[in-house]
Amino acid sequence: MEMINALGRRKCAVARIYVTEGTGKITINKRELANYFPSTILQYVVKQPLNLLGVAEKYDIKVNLFGGGYTGQSQALRLAIARALVKINADDKKALRAEGFMTRDPRAVERKKPGRPKARRRFQFSKR
Repeated sequence: MEMINALGRRKCAVARIYVTEGTGKITINKRELANYFPSTILQYVVKQPLNLLGVAEKYDIKVNLFGGGYTGQSQALRLAIARALVKINADDKKALRAEGFMTRDPRAVERKKPGRPKARRRFQFSKR
């Protein structure tokens, strides 16, 4: 298998990944997964598509990750991994789609409007 690359986005986070055959090592910005995401919940989020298909020990993943916060970054990486797995084996798409890993989450921060303190908040109103 040659190198497969894929892209995942969430909010402002962008994850570009390169998948090769290996032993299950995930390197993010030249750091180990456990160092980059100390939270076990975020590590679990990243590995969800791999665990679903039972291929967690089969591929090495090299990641360039930037923008956003840690939650957005972990979810962007999950989408990228799911897309790469579909490129490797198209039959897996149905299972990943059913779990919702193939869907780009469109929710992002709403812009601030002029004449308001925040996106929807209005200035305090008083009759007198």
